[in-house]
Amino acid sequence: MIDAHVHLWLKQQGRVNGLPVYDVGGGKSRFGAETRQMLPPYMTDGVNSAERLLANMDFAQVAGAVVTQEYIDGNQDRYLKQVRKQVPDRFRVTALYEEAGIPDTSGVDGIKVCGGRLKNTDLTECGDVFAAADKAGLFIAIDMADGDIQTASLREMARQYPDLRIAIGHFGMVTRPGWQEQIKLARLPNVYIESGGITWLFNSEFYPYPSAVSAILEARDICGMEKLMWGSDYPRTMTAITYRMSWDFIGKSLRLTEEEKRLFLHDNAKRFYQFKDMPDMPYIHHMAE
Repeated sequence: MIDAHVHLWLKQQGRVNGLPVYDVGGGKSRFGAETRQMLPPYMTDGVNSAERLLANMDFAQVAGAVVTQEYIDGNQDRYLKQVRKQVPDRFRVTALYEEAGIPDTSGVDGIKVCGGRLKNTDLTECGDVFAAADKAGLFIAIDMADGDIQTASLREMARQYPDLRIAIGHFGMVTRPGWQEQIKLARLPNVYIESGGITWLFNSEFYPYPSAVSAILEARDICGMEKLMWGSDYPRTMTAITYRMSWDFIGKSLRLTEEEKRLFLHDNAKRFYQFKDMPDMPYIHHMAE
């Protein structure tokens, strides 16, 4: 498997709605005006490191992961560049766009745009970022505002830069009205969809997420299974489920063919993110078996 949507940090120091986000111990963070369980409670020191993710990946048979970013975690560019250098065969990383000019893209694979948090929702207004990514051969990872608020401007960017790889996160915010409009963008040759956060969005239903599977099938019918990729949104979703559970509800589904599962869980992301020479991931028996 290849996970198209994870987060890493040594120290969380972000903001939400103008208020700080920071670790308060026991896996909890001050999140604006409230305290949230940001990490599994056994991650008591608030450190969300590559080493801990790799241990989860090894156990869950996930060969590679793409590290995206979010304003609520704070800029992690420096740490992610170290991770990319130390474990180049298993990680792809992004630099965070913060509406303060083009980020330093040396040592990264892509640029993350938090589209739904931009002051100006018109993505053509940050066209220089798309141009820079295109020129450098990087990808754009973008979490968009709900529904079709930004679909027209992203379509314009995708058409202006037809060789630029663009991955839309959170499966188009699948539980929000109009999510299909984001999926339709993947009809363009250079636009893909990744499912990071889909278990969060269907959390009220919980495992094995039959409505999430239905949404994947609906998206398949809109843009084709070859444009869809799995993502876990680790570590926040791990407060509800295990890492393996974030993909095996798809692996165990009888509604997807084996070829569709292979495309969704591995082949599409390997091609899009340009992974090579990935390790074999043997099954590790656990103590409850």
